[in-house]
Amino acid sequence: MLLLASVAGDARAQEPPGWRAGVANARITPQTSLWMAGYASRKKPSEGVALDLNAKCLALDDGSGSHLVIVTLDLIGVPRDLRDAIERHARQKWDLPSAALLMNASHTHCGPELRPDRLDGSAAGDEERKAGGAYYEGLKATLCGLIDRAIGALAPAKLEFFHARAGFAMNRRRPTEKGYINAPYPDGPVDHAVPVLRVSGADGSPRALLFGYACHNTTLNYFKFCGDYAGFAQRDIEAAHPGVTALFAIGCGADQNPYPRGTEEQAQQHGRALANGVEAALLTVPKPIRGPLKIGLKEISLDFAPAPSRAELEKIAIESKDPDRGHARRLLQELDREGKIRSTYPYLVQVIRFDDDLTVVALAGEVVVDYSLRLKRELAGPAVWLMGYSNDVFGYVPSVRVLKEGGYEAGGAMHYTSLPGPFAESIEEKIIAAVHELAR
Repeated sequence: MLLLASVAGDARAQEPPGWRAGVANARITPQTSLWMAGYASRKKPSEGVALDLNAKCLALDDGSGSHLVIVTLDLIGVPRDLRDAIERHARQKWDLPSAALLMNASHTHCGPELRPDRLDGSAAGDEERKAGGAYYEGLKATLCGLIDRAIGALAPAKLEFFHARAGFAMNRRRPTEKGYINAPYPDGPVDHAVPVLRVSGADGSPRALLFGYACHNTTLNYFKFCGDYAGFAQRDIEAAHPGVTALFAIGCGADQNPYPRGTEEQAQQHGRALANGVEAALLTVPKPIRGPLKIGLKEISLDFAPAPSRAELEKIAIESKDPDRGHARRLLQELDREGKIRSTYPYLVQVIRFDDDLTVVALAGEVVVDYSLRLKRELAGPAVWLMGYSNDVFGYVPSVRVLKEGGYEAGGAMHYTSLPGPFAESIEEKIIAAVHELAR
């Protein structure tokens, strides 16, 4: 189902229309202790704050009637119902089309848990669940206000694109005789690109720096709220550029980890490395970014592999250990409630073209690096920017290669969710085809 495609103006006016941009920032650090997201091994709620979590918004108007609103979040993900709520507000108040909203979460594993199904089988109690629900409702209101402030601040602007590299991400799918394990694998595929969009005011002074990198935010696994390396990178960039808002959009890094990892000092080190990558990019020749905007958002249906039978699920629910046992019980509940287990997932693909100067592809879920590498090869145009973890972060999005190899990203991680998993091998071609359709 094609949700919306918005196209502005003629292919090229004699004088390109001028950009307007607005930026806003909001602190979203929980004010109370909450259950944390990202690691099933956690058995207690948060214990303090190492670095504030932030939500940031960049609003763009291409001067021809098309708008784009980018929201970045220092959170584990973007639940689909969160995007739906923000989309409704932006449409009702600002007449913003559905396709013109891009939400990207940094996937820090040191933020609050937003997904109720991830608390199933955990040690979280009723009060902790209620506190998480209250935070979630407050987050919705905060994000609506954030968009209002960014759109309300629209002013003449100039857009420029740069890119460089950073090297701390490493593939984490190490092949062994017993299969693929989560461990450093320097021979695996990576995407070390650091794309940067600089937004300057009419006076030429920078107002915002949107930048990206394809790597899990998993340096840390303690009990403090923290944006991990991406949070420290944003902090360092803003310190080096007073008055500038730094926004981080994570790429297709589902099978990439930051190495070394485990300490706050290492997270700060990786943040400095990424900030240095941004600074290096800004030393290169800028590429002017022109309008008009062409934006498309499409919902496609991804197939799951056939689910186990009721008898198989009942056996797993009794004889296996968590997470397999908990996953089987959730599927049995769905079978009892719905009469069947879902066989497809509604997946969002978004493509944003800045005339012929820059193409941004935003994919839902935890997307492995194969998609970034393939689409950069296949898409025409001088600059292609891949974002994962966008608009709906529900679980892993493996490539056919990863599905055939097996392991955590291929389907093992699904046992922590209420989804059947794994996906069918048709997943990759369906997503790639949708991107090409929208990029035309």
